[in-house]
Amino acid sequence: MSAPPTSTQNFPPLLLQQLSAIKSAALNDDYAYRQLSHLTENIGPRPSGSPQARAAANYVAAELRKLGLEVRLEPVTVPHWIRGTEAAALIEYPEMVPNTTQKIVLTALGGSTSTTPDGLTADVLTVDTFDELQALGRDKVAGKIVLFDELFDKQKAAAGEGFAAYGEAVRYRAAGPKAAADLGAVAALIRSVGSADYRLPHTGFSFPAAIPAAAVAAEDADLIAHLAAQGKVRMHLTLTSQKLPDETGYNVIADLKGSDHPEQIVIVSGHLDSWDLGTGAIDDGAGVVMAMQTAEVLQRLHLRPARTLRVIAWMDEESGGAGSRTYATEYANDFPRHIAAIESDNGAAHPLGFNVKITSAALDALRPLQSVLQSIGATVFEPSTYSPGADIAPISEAGVPAFGLKQDGRKYFDYHHSAADTLDKVVPTELRENAAAMAVLAYALTNMKDPLPR
Repeated sequence: MSAPPTSTQNFPPLLLQQLSAIKSAALNDDYAYRQLSHLTENIGPRPSGSPQARAAANYVAAELRKLGLEVRLEPVTVPHWIRGTEAAALIEYPEMVPNTTQKIVLTALGGSTSTTPDGLTADVLTVDTFDELQALGRDKVAGKIVLFDELFDKQKAAAGEGFAAYGEAVRYRAAGPKAAADLGAVAALIRSVGSADYRLPHTGFSFPAAIPAAAVAAEDADLIAHLAAQGKVRMHLTLTSQKLPDETGYNVIADLKGSDHPEQIVIVSGHLDSWDLGTGAIDDGAGVVMAMQTAEVLQRLHLRPARTLRVIAWMDEESGGAGSRTYATEYANDFPRHIAAIESDNGAAHPLGFNVKITSAALDALRPLQSVLQSIGATVFEPSTYSPGADIAPISEAGVPAFGLKQDGRKYFDYHHSAADTLDKVVPTELRENAAAMAVLAYALTNMKDPLPR
């Protein structure tokens, strides 16, 4: 289908040539991978409030200053939670061998409260749904450890719909502990929200519930459910998590000023914080370094954006989104001059294109980009009714066109929020493809003659 006349005017031959040059330059350079290596291996896990998160913000700021951007570290009040000891064992179950126990592999959910140092012991009650829990009522739930055994739909994930499967299961991680606590449970467990069964627990944010809460490896969730179907199951659980006083974290904000319309802003971004189990390579160091490379490739090619390119490394996406909320508060009056916002927070696998929350007219205006991105296969512009990125959600809700990198998600939830989120999961050639796709879209948005219609 040919592009509408307005698209042709917005993408003159010179701009298309520049976009092709940006793509080639990004595909032939490992700047992003080198930055990701430092973030994940030299700095390591970057949970909100940690020394590593602060060091990462300072590092990214320094690297962007080297590129010649105007950089500021904007303070954000963030939670500081540490994991502590994690241990669990089944100490009573049907037909158990005398004088034995069975170890349960689990990890505390973010924000979990602590047991006593000696742990707690209670019967385990297994449910599949919130409705099932409510039907049991307080008399049967009080004093128990509740396990939510919602299965992650691995067939959806294998078919490329991992985020749909995640959305179905993650509600139990977010709200399950509070629902259990409201009925008097002494602790809550959830089946890990992930697609690979390697006895690997996956952590994540959970709403405050004032009881200990943890994610159980899928195999151990099966074990508990099978034994509970036979009779009474009793567990000893020890979690010594601590919520420390709030800390000051930082959003890193770096501007490459526009030559013609410096007041108009196009954001490229990822979140700098991570969970503490792995080193935050796919979630979301990769997104941060893609945004960094967008600025790097423009500077290397001496291409000046007409509008301001703003690189943001968000803080605290994982533990409540304080960085995003702070930005929305401080820059709300500038949102009419925000032309677009791009975020990558879906991993680093081969890019398929973008999830987009834009008007149909804006979608039509971007059709010429498909020819530029065709060689790397990133041609899908998938409309969405919600923000394609958590950190850019307030910007999107204000009507600013929003874009999220859409990657091959078949393996993402194998590693997501687990100890396996490490640098080796990132394929350098695929990271280069993602950086190229982000940079091409960003430069197009900064240099199109007319901003996208809202």
